[in-house]
Amino acid sequence: MTDLNSDLLLVGDIGGTKTDLLIISAKLGMRAPLARARKKSADYANLAEMLQDFLTPTGLAVRHACLAVAGPVVDGRAQLTNLPWEVDGTTLRTALKLQAVDVLNDLAAIAYAVPALQHTDLVTLNAGAELVYGTKAIIAPGTGLGEAFLIWNGQNYRPCPSEGGHADFAPPTQALEALLPYLRKRVGHVSYEWVCSGIGIPYLYDFFRDSGLADESPVFAAELAAAADRAPLIIDRALEPRVRCPLCRATLDAFIAILGAEAGNLALKVFALGGVYIAGGIPPRLLSVLNDGRLLNAFSDKGRFTDLLTRIPIWVVTNPDVAITGSAIYGLAHMKSLSPSSGFPDLAP
Repeated sequence: MTDLNSDLLLVGDIGGTKTDLLIISAKLGMRAPLARARKKSADYANLAEMLQDFLTPTGLAVRHACLAVAGPVVDGRAQLTNLPWEVDGTTLRTALKLQAVDVLNDLAAIAYAVPALQHTDLVTLNAGAELVYGTKAIIAPGTGLGEAFLIWNGQNYRPCPSEGGHADFAPPTQALEALLPYLRKRVGHVSYEWVCSGIGIPYLYDFFRDSGLADESPVFAAELAAAADRAPLIIDRALEPRVRCPLCRATLDAFIAILGAEAGNLALKVFALGGVYIAGGIPPRLLSVLNDGRLLNAFSDKGRFTDLLTRIPIWVVTNPDVAITGSAIYGLAHMKSLSPSSGFPDLAP
């Protein structure tokens, strides 16, 4: 058992809502996890408590960990954006008696997985004309809004984290111009995360409701008031063809327009001729509407650069394990004393 345990890696995708945890071996990788669990992040006071709760019942003497967290990471430390946790790799290493703990930004973790993605992990929204070794961009609306990109260093793609989701929001259409002053009164600084994420969807709904677009159903209002998270209810109602909910439909339309516009902004900023990957928990639920041309129109509506944007490939990442796979890629490379930018083991699912 000692030889096996020396080969084990704890990997995690720690989000504001949920956390996925796995224990894998260097030999089998993601193909055959030795233990797996999904935890509600809010059920724990801190990350160390959650990890200990996961590790103890397994009886496995894990010595290494690689954890993707939803927040900026500096020197192995992060303050999670949508969870009141401070994550410190050194503190976790001591508390859990591990040899090493790597802490990655969750979008950087997704970026590490992108070169290993298969066709079955992606849905094409725009075939475009992918430039070989071109920069790749990732935008991921989940609980929050994450962004990252990958640049070719001559041998491999090098992931670069970003906090672009917190940059200033600019309404992409005249119909949404009143959204900016509306949100300023409620949240102060209005970033893209406030309008393009699980956090942002209820704000979009409230904007259309308060603007008098349509009357709110009393029954649906009661459902929203009782829900811990309003975003899934709004999305489900907007996608339900048999139920007429103008407020939900308008919310979803605005979300698609904003996501497309910001994905296009990101593509311009990093010159993402290698393609744009739309990841996160929300987009796979919206494939039927993301593929109808509205997102692509919002993405490419960039004046003199419209033609360039229409040639950039766009994919939706449908693999739900992409962030945790990227954590495994990075963590196993570290365990083998490899620089993560110099090569990775084969971890394709």
